[in-house]
Amino acid sequence: MAWWKAWVEQEGVTVKASSHFNPDPDAETLYKAMKGIGGVSPLLSHQAAAPLSPALLGPPEVEGMLILHAPTGTNEQAIIDVLTKRSNAQRQQIAKSFKAHFGKDLTETLKSELSGKFERLIVALMYPPYRYEAKELHDAMKGLGTKEGVIIEILASRTKHQLHEIMKAYEEDYGSSLEEDIQADTSGYLERILVCLLQGSRDDMSGFVDSGLALQDAQDLYAAGEKIQGTDEMKFITILCTRSATHLMRVFEEYEKIASKSIEDSIRSETHGSLEEAMVTVVKCTRNLHSYFAERLYYAMKGAGTRDGTLIRNIVSRSEIDLNLIKRQFEKMYNKTLSSMIMDDTSGDYKDALLNLVGSDP
Repeated sequence: MAWWKAWVEQEGVTVKASSHFNPDPDAETLYKAMKGIGGVSPLLSHQAAAPLSPALLGPPEVEGMLILHAPTGTNEQAIIDVLTKRSNAQRQQIAKSFKAHFGKDLTETLKSELSGKFERLIVALMYPPYRYEAKELHDAMKGLGTKEGVIIEILASRTKHQLHEIMKAYEEDYGSSLEEDIQADTSGYLERILVCLLQGSRDDMSGFVDSGLALQDAQDLYAAGEKIQGTDEMKFITILCTRSATHLMRVFEEYEKIASKSIEDSIRSETHGSLEEAMVTVVKCTRNLHSYFAERLYYAMKGAGTRDGTLIRNIVSRSEIDLNLIKRQFEKMYNKTLSSMIMDDTSGDYKDALLNLVGSDP
């Protein structure tokens, strides 16, 4: 399944809207999950408060202070049950209800109650999709060092409409242009390919392919790389970033006939580093978007340590688009299910929340 078709696949959704949804009980459940049952009861500030049962009172020496037993702490399971079983739009309604009823920002309250990877995952669920991706891009560029892989992943795999919405969200939240920030944070041919991808010029749902132009593009790519000493990087960037996905599929076929090797192999031999990663990612997303994300998820967990940022971002961002289709591709490619790998590689509330988002195995 090539990337431009993935956005219309309803069967791909793992997190669906809850039927008979009412945000108010959900908001109350979350409030209780984070409030505990301890502390000084607001009712006890009045002298007319009803007497408490002995079971609720503390030891005799503190009974006069009207202090209840200590809080039970945060009920993480209740938070998982609500937030992983609601669509993003429903989570936004829950956040509004939470603010209206309890006078607190739900995301900030979750941040104060949770910690570590579990907090990162739950907070990611609370962002509207485009704002979340804008945040991931902003975080990839702020501070020392740039996480080029995050920027490449997002820009190479989104449609023109999605990129437009991400750019809008980025400017609203951070007061600067995403394109200008990318230009300021990267350089050379990597900067050029990222800015080119940001334009979203590969969208073309018509499926029309000019076979003559496809052959010419394949010949131009061969002439720009394998045929000469050195590489004409701009020729690669122009063709990979401005042609439609259906057109590129034909170009890749023609290229293999001419060069007797795949376009990916040529890119790897002609370029290196982040530019190589960006070009190969465009090719992978063009050939099969679900395979690309399956690979990202697999390598996020393979080997020592887990790349939790990649794991969280891809499960959260694809859960309402095509995660079921990615799961199927994952099993085909690696002969194991995504769920089984998550179970082996993660633990605790973090694991439980991820498994809820991924859903049952195909």
